[in-house]
Amino acid sequence: MNHSSQDTGSGGIHEDGKLYVVDSINDLNKLNLCPAGSQHLFPLEEKIPVLGTNSGNGSRSLFFVGLLIMLIVSLVLVSFVIFLIIQTGNQMDDVSRRLTAEGKDIDDLKKINNMIVKRLNQLDSEQN
Repeated sequence: MNHSSQDTGSGGIHEDGKLYVVDSINDLNKLNLCPAGSQHLFPLEEKIPVLGTNSGNGSRSLFFVGLLIMLIVSLVLVSFVIFLIIQTGNQMDDVSRRLTAEGKDIDDLKKINNMIVKRLNQLDSEQN
């Protein structure tokens, strides 16, 4: 890529010390001689496209907007899943507490049942 103007095969241009401007990589064989008193090698007005003139930038910005929307939606979905996990954990804690409390109630009911059975056996043995 770093060739002098003689190496580019520009067809008879053999001046040394002159600056040449290349508009794009595709136009390497079309070299334009820069004016001798030029202060700006690359004018900004020609090199920076105006918004909306280049369709590639529009599709690129549309792509980034779509990507941003997808990231926001995925963030919302992940937040919702985390919320559901926390809610499910809280409900499981409630169910565990209820089961523990019901287990104690069942143990109390078994004790009461045993006491009733013993009393009934005593009454039955007294009647016989």
